[in-house]
Amino acid sequence: MIRIENISKDLGEFFLRDITLDINEGEYFVILGPTGAGKTILLETIAGIYHPDSGRILLSDNDITEVPPRERNIGMVYQDYTLFPFLTVEENIGFGLRSRKIGKGEIKRKVDELANLLDISHLSHRYPVTLSGGEQQKVAIARAIAIEPPILLLDEPLSALDSRTRDYLREELKRVKEEFGITMVHVTHDQTEALVLADRIAVMMQGRILQVGTPYEIFNKPLNKDLADFVGVENILSGVVRTNEDGVAEIEIEADVGRNIFAVSEYHAGDVVKVFLRPEEIILSGHKGDSTARNVIKGRINELQDVGPLTRVQMDTGRSERSELVVLITKRSRESLGLQIGDEVYATFKATSVHVVRG
Repeated sequence: MIRIENISKDLGEFFLRDITLDINEGEYFVILGPTGAGKTILLETIAGIYHPDSGRILLSDNDITEVPPRERNIGMVYQDYTLFPFLTVEENIGFGLRSRKIGKGEIKRKVDELANLLDISHLSHRYPVTLSGGEQQKVAIARAIAIEPPILLLDEPLSALDSRTRDYLREELKRVKEEFGITMVHVTHDQTEALVLADRIAVMMQGRILQVGTPYEIFNKPLNKDLADFVGVENILSGVVRTNEDGVAEIEIEADVGRNIFAVSEYHAGDVVKVFLRPEEIILSGHKGDSTARNVIKGRINELQDVGPLTRVQMDTGRSERSELVVLITKRSRESLGLQIGDEVYATFKATSVHVVRG
């Protein structure tokens, strides 16, 4: 559907470096990255607002690199809505259709259809200044899809909204995609947004695409330390593979964590590796128990911190300052275990929960 080939663009503080991406027809594709990564420049280059310094963009095998934005038939929704303040909701939605010389009856039919779909028909005669942020963004989405674009680009469309409205509009965006079969390309720094919406995710940092994959691959199998840190893998350890039997490696960790770690891995004895373990993959208990998990590490709690509905537990597992694990558990689990700072606990996790990369 969309092929981006070796795109580079230098705007000084913001830039793209040799970006290559394939986005499939009908896909909800999320470009995820921190502020300043170049996400918006990439989106606006697809839209034709910027012309790349090098590389090309293909839409359904047609090279559109030199095609003006208006002729690309690509819809776009921005964070700040960009509605026309002097037009009503109805007039905003129908703006693109009027510019295409569509008949009044057809415009009315299309506007009513979209207003009903997004539950904003009761707002038709109001002006943007009288609407909430969520209502304005719905109008912006309706206006963008009124021209029936094959592609809809969304630039941080939910970041200016409160959390409840964000949750609601995520569902609306998924529904729009299914209803119209539009290919969605959505830029965000919000990891929850990416997890909830994406069929696939491209992680972008410093003007480059570092990894493309499903939400599971991105969040559970990051390719390097920077990616792991960005997607919330708090346990990042360095070590050396001592043995590998039947695809299960025993890894000696540089920081003393009480014992070696077992991980499903392709690496062999002598390989220097990085070990990534998400904090929510670890189970805490007050005794060793009879778990079948390969990894059981004893430690002592040195920090408890409530994070929304979860508790972040930091446990000291050895003699080194770096010998600690971070665990995320529910508040109910914390209460049932009666956890207190200084308590001795056991951290249990499966070999399949550990991700290993060359270190």
